Amino acid sequence: MKDLDNIPSLMAEIGARAREASHALAFATAERKHAALIAAADAVWAARATIIEANKKDLAYGAEKGLSNAMMDRLMLDEGRIQSIVDGLRAVAEQADPVGEVIAEWNQPNGLHIQRVRTPLGVIGVIYESRPNVTADAGALCLKAGNAVILRGGSESFHSSRAIHACLVEGLKAAHLPEDAIQLVPTRDRAAVSEMLTMTDYIDVIVPRGGKGLVGLVQREARVPVFAHLEGIVHIYIDKEADPEKALKVVLNAKIRRTGICGAAECLLIHEDILSTIGQGVIRALMDAGVRVHADNRLHNLIDGTEPATDEDWGREYLDMDIAAKVVTDVDDAIAHIRRYGSNHTDCILTEDLAARDRFFERLDSAILMHNASTQFADGGEFGMGAEIGIATGKMHARGPVGAAQLTSFKYLVTGDGTTRA
Repeated sequence: MKDLDNIPSLMAEIGARAREASHALAFATAERKHAALIAAADAVWAARATIIEANKKDLAYGAEKGLSNAMMDRLMLDEGRIQSIVDGLRAVAEQADPVGEVIAEWNQPNGLHIQRVRTPLGVIGVIYESRPNVTADAGALCLKAGNAVILRGGSESFHSSRAIHACLVEGLKAAHLPEDAIQLVPTRDRAAVSEMLTMTDYIDVIVPRGGKGLVGLVQREARVPVFAHLEGIVHIYIDKEADPEKALKVVLNAKIRRTGICGAAECLLIHEDILSTIGQGVIRALMDAGVRVHADNRLHNLIDGTEPATDEDWGREYLDMDIAAKVVTDVDDAIAHIRRYGSNHTDCILTEDLAARDRFFERLDSAILMHNASTQFADGGEFGMGAEIGIATGKMHARGPVGAAQLTSFKYLVTGDGTTRA
């Protein structure tokens, strides 16, 4: 490895090694990739004490930096969360291999037989912040899809990510796959991020996973194509036909189960007809649970203990025990608010009126739309993908949870029999 102080040289070496590894991975068998992931899962569990010790260093670093409680929660690893990492690796291992899948197949009158088949993207760069489990998720999904990956974790998760990455490399070795298939940038220097964004000779796509600052930087500076994972400005609209018990249960789970994840609810929209019944009950339950409610004038005047909302509260990703709340006149008013302030990530309607649900689903274009379900389900693992590399909020190529299949492109295989064109 070259001098860590020479970032351009360091990243060029990592890129060249990733590109070379990607050539071998493109035709690696499903059995070898499966073996690598199972061996990696076993290695993670065997190294759980080492990983937790490394994580303690990261937690101390995060505390020194003054990270919020929600961000510290994103960073923290315990045995239960390591078990989840192991389960995720195993789940990805057991999925069908997407590489070589025939997406479409047909015969032409000119005698050609044509297949469209999945093929790896090549080399993927993943830039993420505090969640160390992304190291395992991204490494596993990229490997499953036959891609080499360059991982650049956040400075807060530096030690945890290195410990997890070492286990992934053990898996590659055990399956006789190139160790350079999964590389972790070995420096906290932010110059490495800027370098990755311009490595068009080596990286085929960048996946940023983090806050608005990181994603904005990537979108502004990247010369490599980007799968954008924007903020999770998640809205829940409680319709006048919402079931009170379902509404209470779903909203509380969506907000407080884990406040620091991108599927956490950040804005509550309440139909004016249920303001003094279901709406008031949900708001009070949130406050009883310790959530600070930033309410519009109608709600603030009705419910003691709420805080008056400012213009900055609409379209804000709190990632903490805060939620914005507003009264709307109907489903169309809710849709208009979400169109203005949302991030096209995940939005939810709570209602027993299927016509209102269908209108909400039809007229919004978020990557994920939900009905009577917690937005905390906005997760590739919960969608049956084993894990995810992020939630893509753009409209090109990948959208929603990005699993292994979304990390492929396709090519056409054309077969003739001495066929010529007239």
